Amino acid sequence: MRDGFAVRAADLPGKLRVSGEIRAGQHSDLALRAGEAIEIMTGAPVPPGADAVVMIEHCEKAGDTVSIGRTLESGANIAPRGSEARASGVVLERGSRLSYPGVAWLAATGQQTVEVFARPRVAIVSTGDEIVEIGSTPKPHQIRNSNGWSLSAQVKRAGGIPVRMPIAPDTVEDTRWIVEQGLESDMLLLSGGVSAGKYDVVETVLAELGAEFFFDRVLIQPGQPLVFGRVREKLFFGLPGNPVSGMVTFEVFARAALELLSGVNDAPLPLTLARLTRKFTHKPGLTRFLPACVSDAEVTPVEWHGSGDIAALCRANAFLVADADKPEYAAGETIRVLPM
Repeated sequence: MRDGFAVRAADLPGKLRVSGEIRAGQHSDLALRAGEAIEIMTGAPVPPGADAVVMIEHCEKAGDTVSIGRTLESGANIAPRGSEARASGVVLERGSRLSYPGVAWLAATGQQTVEVFARPRVAIVSTGDEIVEIGSTPKPHQIRNSNGWSLSAQVKRAGGIPVRMPIAPDTVEDTRWIVEQGLESDMLLLSGGVSAGKYDVVETVLAELGAEFFFDRVLIQPGQPLVFGRVREKLFFGLPGNPVSGMVTFEVFARAALELLSGVNDAPLPLTLARLTRKFTHKPGLTRFLPACVSDAEVTPVEWHGSGDIAALCRANAFLVADADKPEYAAGETIRVLPM
């Protein structure tokens, strides 16, 4: 594990005869005898008879002898065989996300191919007569389809493949046709149309398709009117149409479902703790996910103007999570934080 000299720990301290050299990548038949040292490079195999390696910085070589003025424990600066993993042992568990250390391990063990779970395809349907595509110039009564694009980015970041569907107008017939196309994917996200308005038709369409509804409201803010269920063996989420509400409910709920479909064993919220830089208050009764900026384990709430304020999220890098039964937090107090 170090450039230096392979030795017997029992011979230290002392002056030893240098009997040879072993370079990394070199085959060697050298064996170490009592009173000897073999010069060795990082990555080279330790010769038989040696049980420690002295770092070159701690040696003084003169001719064919080396002086070492310190002791070492047996095994120092040597990586024993089997110390990283045992034969037939499991290193990468089924359900682990394959990151760069995992790729390195597969390469180191000669695994040129490996079976993985397919990335889920997630259909994204934005609903509403007021929605137009982002290349259009909206009229005073219209807005651009930002939700479809933000959800696509969130799906991709979570490991899924976003499938953007046409915008669904506020009619049962049109929404039903687009939803049925979306059900060809592995999961369905619907943005908007899940509140109690006269023209909110999403739940009606899903019910007509035989959907099983697991819940249709959650006690968080933003994002209360969230619908979750299953139809034709496919999971679906009806996300609120307000942009920040849709982003929050995806991160808190839909992301976990997508990750489980991707094959992970568990998908907990990646919550952490940070200290508030100032006093913070909120209305109790709901768990609130509010934009904030985290730096050096400290969190500062970001001023925002409701669940349509996308610009506030652009100034944030996290959501602070305010407990429903705790209306006030003092400066310096810790609070839960959900990174963006």
